[in-house]
Amino acid sequence: MIKFKLQDIVARKMHLLAFLGMLILGLQTVSAQEGISLEESKKAALKHSNAIKNGLLTIEKAKAFKQEMLANYFPTIEATALGLYGPDDIISPIPGILPNGIDNLYSASAMATEVIYAGGKIRNSNALADLQTETSKIRAEQAVDSVLLVTEQKFWQLVQLQEQQKVLETNEAYLNELLKQQEDLLEAGLIAKNQLLQVKVNRSELLLNKSKLENLRKLALLDFSLYVGVAYSPEMRAMADFENIAPPELKYTEPDLNLTENSNYQLLEKSISASQLRTKMAKADLLPSLAVGFSAFEFGSFDNTLESQFSGLAFGTLSIPISDWWGSGKQRVRQEKIQEEISQNNREDGIDQLKVAITQSWYDLLDAHEQIQYALENKALAEENLKVYRDNYDSGLSNLTDLLDAQAMAQKAQSNLINAYTNYQNKEITFLYRTDQLDTPAIEGLK
Repeated sequence: MIKFKLQDIVARKMHLLAFLGMLILGLQTVSAQEGISLEESKKAALKHSNAIKNGLLTIEKAKAFKQEMLANYFPTIEATALGLYGPDDIISPIPGILPNGIDNLYSASAMATEVIYAGGKIRNSNALADLQTETSKIRAEQAVDSVLLVTEQKFWQLVQLQEQQKVLETNEAYLNELLKQQEDLLEAGLIAKNQLLQVKVNRSELLLNKSKLENLRKLALLDFSLYVGVAYSPEMRAMADFENIAPPELKYTEPDLNLTENSNYQLLEKSISASQLRTKMAKADLLPSLAVGFSAFEFGSFDNTLESQFSGLAFGTLSIPISDWWGSGKQRVRQEKIQEEISQNNREDGIDQLKVAITQSWYDLLDAHEQIQYALENKALAEENLKVYRDNYDSGLSNLTDLLDAQAMAQKAQSNLINAYTNYQNKEITFLYRTDQLDTPAIEGLK
């Protein structure tokens, strides 16, 4: 009796230790399962993206160009100095005037010039610099939107592959249970061996697809990690659940095709303004230019053999490019006018393409939501069909082939639902991207 109790206590302790070991192992597994949410992915990508960094640098470059153009409003100042020394006299002695020869000389001069009129070229150059700065800011903001778009696309691709893995795992468990049943029936002599082989073939195909899917997931995860800028780990998971998705009509209004607030439309408009400014600058080259200035200079010798002499003068210059009126200058103006027409035509085409793209993204979003509803219905029907075939098979009313077909149909329906959910997420982010509705941080805050 005592011996039995001791064995019972030891057995209970062993079970307890085994349970604790499994619990600790499970906790370690959970802690090793690194997860990243969509919001975390976006924040990491915004910090890591070289496209955004280049966008910020382009803004700084445009500002520097603006400062360069502003400098044209101020006088230009130049200074030069010259010193000469020769082993022999540079200037030989002149009796009565220069008794000693001069073997060294120096001179220094400074000149300031201010452009009074240049046909409007300076003013238009500054306007073009302002336009370039504004364009750089728009493109930098677009870079932020693009990074968020690509990040979401890569994130939902990961989610899609993860959920497809769950589908295969669920169907693997189903086939394992069916395989066990077939082994028992074969052992009891109630079925032929080919039925067991049928299940094994289907299970082997599933395991092969499972292996391929895992490799695809790891490749997609590496691509995601490199783009977002997080450390790669094969255990990392994208943390997202598919919830009930409201119809797009309840979340968004049908897109307005008035594009005045659209960033791509704004770039098209600025391209027209830039062409017009370049034409004005080309015309300015045909007009006279007027400048005034002052020059001062001093010269002498280092040993005072020649006394220092200082002088200054004011001057004005008027330049008239007469030959440009019928020569290269005129042709340049003609080229710029033609480019204006090309930019205007490109603008019209660009507006049409924007309207089509925005409208298409809206209808794609509506279709994606409908696909989810069809996929949900199809999944429910396929699972009910599988249940009926399983009941019929267990009752001897249907054969194994029909049951395996029903299982494959249910698996495909589950997979199609996953694809429908992730497709909707991609269509939604594309719609928000094309309509400039992404919740993006200010570009200045990313410096």
